Amino acid sequence: MMTESPDFDRSLIGPAGRAEALSPFVRRLVAPNPGPFTFTGTCTYLIGARDCVVLDPGPEDERHFEALMGALGDAHVSAIVVTHTHKDHSPLAARLKAATGAPIFGCAPHVSARALAAGEINPLDASADHAYAPDHVLADGDVFEGAGFSLRTMATPGHTMNHLAFALPEEQALFSGDHVMAWSTSIVAPPDGSMGAYMASLSRLVGRDETIYYPGHGAPVRDPQRYVRALLGHRKMREATILEAVQAGVSDIPAIVAKLYTGLDPKLHGAAALSVFAHLEELAAQGKVRLEGEPRLDAVYEAV
Repeated sequence: MMTESPDFDRSLIGPAGRAEALSPFVRRLVAPNPGPFTFTGTCTYLIGARDCVVLDPGPEDERHFEALMGALGDAHVSAIVVTHTHKDHSPLAARLKAATGAPIFGCAPHVSARALAAGEINPLDASADHAYAPDHVLADGDVFEGAGFSLRTMATPGHTMNHLAFALPEEQALFSGDHVMAWSTSIVAPPDGSMGAYMASLSRLVGRDETIYYPGHGAPVRDPQRYVRALLGHRKMREATILEAVQAGVSDIPAIVAKLYTGLDPKLHGAAALSVFAHLEELAAQGKVRLEGEPRLDAVYEAV
């Protein structure tokens, strides 16, 4: 789940509504949507100068739209790029497209779009932007050519199954979306999140040559290789402690949360339950726990 690091300095991220230059190619604009899952707000990135790409335009928010248009000024927006379809990242894409004429590139529509059309709305998908409609869906390895720079697509499913990251090779940088963030670990919540896919996506980052990550929330990730290895270690440790709890007879998710997340803000208990659920789903796939039927939030789990 998203658990804020107690030693993270909030002053490392600027105030909402002000475009900050992070590098010769990159500016950051923070949306005014702070919260327990968004930290100080969603980071929208402006890549390029006179010919600009907007990455993760953010939530449907009038103040953020006005700040974004002000930051763009008279620059030409050549593309709108989206990492994933959570409501704090993608909804403003449609309005920005209408205002600038720029096409939307990026992740595929939310995986539950067909179920939504059929009237089968899963309550666990409440954070998904079902209205998102890209003009061009990018896949792993696709390259978007900008004015003097390129964005190389990397599929990073896990936080959501349509999640993408984008490398900026000209600066050895990676726009990591919500896959990797310096301020916290990322929530992985079924049915759209998958712990197995998330771990595999983290492993894909090991050994890459980027020296800085620009995340969806919070300040840039410095020394990303060390940090990614630490995230992998944290997730493996969490999986082991959940398995140990089940082996000790703690058989349902609320009881596991109470045992493992002592002192957690009650507002985050639901997110903790979803994180435990994702780990249990993966442990069931590995044959290490069993249950009757498919993995569910209210299921009873036993060790194999």
